[in-house]
Parts: sequence; C-alpha cells; structure tokens
Amino acid sequence: MLNDKTTFKDLSIFPSEGSGGIIGLIDRTTTDKGREVLYDFVSHPPDTYDGLVAMQEAVRYWRDNQNKWPTIITNGTLVMLDKYFEASDGYTHPPSGVTLFFGDFWQKLFNKGEYFFTQFSISHVSDILKGGRQLLELLQDKGLPILLRTLLEDIQSKLDHRLTADLLTVNSDTPYREHAKYSFYVRREMKSNILGMMKIYAKLDAIQSLGRATGEHGWAFPELKHSLPVCFKAKGLFHPLLKDAKPYDIEFTEDRNFLILTGANMSGKTTFMRSIGVAALLAHIGMGVPASNLEVSFMDGIVTNMHVEDDLLKGESYFYAEVKRMKMTAGRLQKNEPHLVLMDELFKGTNVHDAYECTAAVIEGLLNQSSHLMVLSTHLYEVAKKFADRKEVQFAYFVTETGSDEDYYFDYKLKEGISNDRIGYKILQREGVLQLLNRTDK
Repeated sequence: MLNDKTTFKDLSIFPSEGSGGIIGLIDRTTTDKGREVLYDFVSHPPDTYDGLVAMQEAVRYWRDNQNKWPTIITNGTLVMLDKYFEASDGYTHPPSGVTLFFGDFWQKLFNKGEYFFTQFSISHVSDILKGGRQLLELLQDKGLPILLRTLLEDIQSKLDHRLTADLLTVNSDTPYREHAKYSFYVRREMKSNILGMMKIYAKLDAIQSLGRATGEHGWAFPELKHSLPVCFKAKGLFHPLLKDAKPYDIEFTEDRNFLILTGANMSGKTTFMRSIGVAALLAHIGMGVPASNLEVSFMDGIVTNMHVEDDLLKGESYFYAEVKRMKMTAGRLQKNEPHLVLMDELFKGTNVHDAYECTAAVIEGLLNQSSHLMVLSTHLYEVAKKFADRKEVQFAYFVTETGSDEDYYFDYKLKEGISNDRIGYKILQREGVLQLLNRTDK
C-alpha cells in the first residue's frame, strides 16, 4: 500500500501539534528500535495480499500470546549493545598478563571505567542471547505463523556459535577475567550475529506491539479480501481518537463504489471519512480495526483531498493547490489496483459557482473508475441532486437538529439520503460574532 505525507496528515496518523495521533494508540513497543520499525510498518504497509495476510497472522498470534514476549531484553539492552560494538577495546590479542592476573578488586580500583563497561556490556550480551533462546521455544508451537517462524529461525542461526553456551551462564558472580576474555571474542566473532539479532528483535517488537494494541483496545481483525472485486463493509466503525465515538455502518461494493456525503458544518462528515481511512490503513498493516466487523479489499493506497495547503513561496493559490492534488489523485487512479479516495469539500478556494462546476466535473470523471472506493463530502446540495439517479452512487448525511433563534445540535448518526441543512448563519449568531461587529458602545 502506497500512501503519502498528505494522507498521513489528513488522517492524523503521526504525532503533530500536541496530539499523539493514531500511532500513539498502537505503539506498545518495548524498545526504540522496535518503535522505528513500527513507524516504518505504518509508513510502508505490505505491498502484496499474501504479505498482508502473513502479517495479520503474526499480529494475531502476539495478541493471543502476550505472556510469551521475553522481558529480559529491554531498551537498555539494545542501547548498551550499540555503544559496546561502537567502542574499541584497544586489544590486538586476547587479554592476558596483568589484565587477567589482578582480581576483580584491583581491576575495579585501577581500571574502573573499563571494568564496569566490560562487565555491563557482557551482561547485556548474555541477556539478548537468553531472550533469543526464550523466543526459540515458540518454534515448538505447531500453530506458529510462518512469518514468525522465519524470523525465529534466523535468530536460531545467529545463536549457533561456539561462545553462546558460555555466555548464557554469565551472571553477577562471573569474575572479571572471564568478562574480559568474552568481550575480546564477542567483538571479533559475534558482532554481526548480535547486531542481526537486534534487527530481528526490533521487527518482532513492532509486530507484538500491533498485537498488544489490538487486544488492549478490543479491536476486531478484519476479513481481508483480494483486490477485486473491490469492497469495504463495516459494522460498528468508529474513530479511535474520539471519546464516546458514534459507530457507523457502511458498505461499498463494485456496483456502488461512490458515496456522496452531505450535512451541515460540524455535523460529522470529516470525522466519518477519517474513520474509514484510519480503519483501512490499520487493516493494511495487519492489525485489528476500531469496528465490530470489517471486510476490506487489499488496496494499492489511500488518497486524501482534505486539507490542501497553498504555497506562498511558489506563488500558488489555495485553489491551484487543490487542482494539483486532484491531478495527482487522477494519476494514481489510472492503475487498476483499488484505491480508497477521500475528498472533503473540493474546491473550497473558489466561488460557489466554480466549485459546483468543478466538483460535478470531477465526480463525472471519477464515476468511470469502478475499481476504486470513493467518498466525497460537500455542502453543495445541488451537486448531490445532480447525481441522484446514478446507480453507482449512494448518498448519506448527518442530521442537524435546529430550534428557534441560534439553537442547533448534532446526533452524529449516519443516515441514508441527501441533506440541505445550513447553519452557517446560526453559528455566527451563537458565537456572538455579529453582536461584536454591531456594537455601538465603543
């Protein structure tokens, strides 16, 4: 799945402006290296259906087997091992003579820095080997997913070394002379093995994070479908960043692949579209989704047109930026592989007449793209009515309840049909804008 920075920003995937984003809900990694891999998983989901299915199986396994995750390997373990292998011990031959003659007491007294660094480093070498051995016990599980089995077999090959058995016995009582000898040989013989283990462990850490987060939130694993025929069928879908979020039921098929969404300002249109986008992305990294049930096709990417920004340095207007984003979208859709396209109030940077004509023209073109799923929100009631007879299009809206004067409220429930609610003037009234502008007692 290919997504860009604009899509990630529109869907609030990564932290920004004080918000932890969606990533904050799924980051349950135990190491910094694992967190880096997790970010990479989210930025670059599996690019094949089979790869995604394999990832989902691995994530599901860790959701169900959190107690099997080794705790002996910590973030400090990996940090210390990086420092250890970056440092030089200055030896050209195995330590001997004075180094091995003096006992722990004298080494601690006269060679304090080297003493503690070596002892601490070798203890962490022992820890990562012990954690690796603990993980290898999972190979006895006949139900172990193939992705995890492959990673663990790679760890197994890296543990196959003449020093492993001795290093597994290291503890607080091991004399310094043993630490010194181990250190010399580990640096020269096991560096690539241990650094390789660290990379594998980081990947496993990211996968278990997705499993842990899925279980913690009680999210459901989606049913993954092949790319075509395209589908997205959700029950109880909600936005995970909102407290007490309202659930939605929505269904797209190859025959009805375009949704036009109407409703007043603040009624919930943008949140609904983001909920679809977030669920699609989480499904494509192999984890559970915030819904009671979801069937989703394997897609080539998510494209959003929600918060386009102008470029003062290039002298590009907001409207021109919108046109460029739509051109990019059209280019992406030339592929046959399905995409999810989310469009929020197209052409806000021009007048109402132009916005109507441009939006209608874009919809006409998009309706030729039956292999993609598309959602477009609009305030332009006339645009929705223009396509009311098209069988490929379905319509939904969010109700705005209005009372006398400036009263209004939302129930955030998705309903079938087209809305012509308009509350812009009421919002101005309720916020006291007109009262301030019309004050005469200055």
